Amino acid sequence: MKKVGIGLLVILLLLQAYRPAKNDSNKLDNDISKSYDVPVDVKQILAKACNDCHSNNTTYPWYSNVQPIRFWLDDHVKDGKRHMNFNEFNSYQIARQYKKLEECIEQVKEGDMPLESYTLIHKNAILTNQEKQQLFDWCTSVRDSIKARYPADSLVLPKRK
Repeated sequence: MKKVGIGLLVILLLLQAYRPAKNDSNKLDNDISKSYDVPVDVKQILAKACNDCHSNNTTYPWYSNVQPIRFWLDDHVKDGKRHMNFNEFNSYQIARQYKKLEECIEQVKEGDMPLESYTLIHKNAILTNQEKQQLFDWCTSVRDSIKARYPADSLVLPKRK
């Protein structure tokens, strides 16, 4: 049993040497704010509850330096950015932009976002009803502006085969 414990300790120590690249590029070329107005209150909501996983810049807590926690956080950030990245929003097709804003509303309404595992540690990321409504109103207004600017058929994502 002692050998197993020592083996696990050695593996844990070796894991500390591997450091996935941090999500801190600050690349804003395709940021949503380049095409759509993002009011200050919405920027604050996104900063406190969304941007760590849905932007090109994550604020890492101290415990992110410990493996395997870093692997887990890195996986969450990659998955979050894959679903929606506010800093890459303008690189999306118009139909995807339109759909992602709808999904944003749905995910927050259903309580799926921000993730419970995130708000467990980041209590300030828990959105009040007023903040949720501000986010919903903003997403809806951006969707309305997209709808007014582009033909209806460009707002529909092609069916996957």
